[in-house]
Order: sequence, then structure tokens, then C-alpha cells
Amino acid sequence: MSLKIAIHGKPFTGDTKSLMEQLWSNILSKNCDITLSDSFKTHLLSHDFEVDHIPAYSSLMGPQGVDMAWSIGGDGTLLETLTHIGDKMIPILGINTGRLGFLATISPQEVSQALDFLIQGNFRVEERSLVSVKSEVDLFANQSFGLNEVGIMKTDTSSMIVIKAYVDGNYLNSYWADGLIVSTATGSTGYSLSVGGPLVMPGSDIFIIAPMSPHNLNVRPLVVSSDSQLRFEVSSRSQNFLISIDSRSKVLDSQFSIEVQKAVFPAKLIKIPGDDFLQTLRNKLNWGLDVRN
Repeated sequence: MSLKIAIHGKPFTGDTKSLMEQLWSNILSKNCDITLSDSFKTHLLSHDFEVDHIPAYSSLMGPQGVDMAWSIGGDGTLLETLTHIGDKMIPILGINTGRLGFLATISPQEVSQALDFLIQGNFRVEERSLVSVKSEVDLFANQSFGLNEVGIMKTDTSSMIVIKAYVDGNYLNSYWADGLIVSTATGSTGYSLSVGGPLVMPGSDIFIIAPMSPHNLNVRPLVVSSDSQLRFEVSSRSQNFLISIDSRSKVLDSQFSIEVQKAVFPAKLIKIPGDDFLQTLRNKLNWGLDVRN
């Protein structure tokens, strides 16, 4: 019985078309049942790929009746693919045709071997906690969840904002800063890391609350349980602020508060043999690099 795979990809340029042709040839050689996201199919057709006969799914509705989903691009493409999947909990494999590729770890040259592993059932599925956000007004409709982080940031002003934070109804702190990040364990290697947050093993059930450029130097990142209910109230000279979740963002009036908690469903990421978080830390971030080792 052949694998049923939904594929979403990042638009590519003429410079990378040959790479995509090689990758596509490897996929077709395994005789899998393929369905494409509507946007990716349109892009492939515009570059003369023969995909007219391949069915497409709506990015809004997501794929149906598939064993797994593939993301072809970088980490941003994987996050976009996750919005297609939503609460269907279809496992996702990330193929990296971008730059760093911390979540999308499979190179195009490894696709044929990866497919062999998948057909043989030689892979594991990791569950990753998601973060969700809501307010008194609609924010991101049915895409109010993220794998990496929620961001609260200043907008329309160069002045800092004040973010009053509560954990399970208890006052935590008033952050005078450019913004604040609530990161998942998976997101600890992303935006959170760049503002001084810790590295966290991806299976950990935690949130990292990390201020961005805080005015008070003794306010450091804080780790709390992902079962915590977080609430934030923002004061800004511009009377508004930017709320983001992964790659999606919206300007919100400062009269509205923000509630952050763990999503009721997880993301599922496919890992093939040799795809290890600690090895990725060393290879992609040079973590622990020491000439003595």
C-alpha cells in the first residue's frame, strides 16, 4: 500500500529550479499518492512541472485522508504547513531548501533515503506542544496557534511599551521593554534565543517568558509550566501594539488584553534515523563548540 503524502512548498526561483526538479523526481520515483497544496501546485505549473493530474487541497481546509505532510522550503514553510494541518495532527516532515533549517532538517539529497525509511516504517513521530493566543477580539481565526512563539511588540512608535504580566491570575511583573516573547520549548532555538532565553529540550512542557530589550537589566527570561494561564495587558503611547504568533501578526488596540496558553492539540514532526535534536544543536548552532573537544 503506497504512502499518501500531502506536499506544500515555498515558491522557488529559476536558480533553484534544477534542485526542485531533482527533488521532485525522487518523490515520483517511489510511486506515492501525492496531493499538493493549491498554492504550491499553481507555482509548480507556472514553472512547467507536469502536475496537472495531481490533486490539490485547499490551504484553508487542509489535506484529507493522508498519512503525512511534507514541507519543502525552510522553517517558515514548515510553520505555514502546520497552519494547513491545524488540529488534524497529521505528522509533518520538513525538507530544507532554505538556509539554516532547524525544524526542516532533511536536505534534498536525503529525500530518496528518507522516503525509503518512511515506506519501511523506520521513523518516529515527535509530539511538540503548541502555544495558542486569544483576546476579546478575533485575532487569527482558526490559526491562533503556533509552534514557536507568541510575540507582543511595540508598533507605530520608537518608545518602549509596558506589558503587565500575570501567571495563573497572579501578578508577575510589569515589563518596560520593546516587547515580550512567550516561547514554546521548540521555539527556544528561535526568536527567544536571540533575546537571551535558554535552550530547552523540545519535549519539555514549558513556556519561556522573555522580554525584548528590557529597560530594567535585572528582568531576565523566566521559565513556567506550559499548563500556566498567561495574561498580558499593554500600555503604549501609540495606543496600540503588535501581536504575532509564528509568522502571522496583527496590530491590536491597547484596550484589549492577551491570553496565552497551551493549545489543546500538539504538532507532530517526523524524525528519521540520524535526525537528532542534540546533533542539530551542534551542527546548526555550533553549540558546545570547543577546540578541546
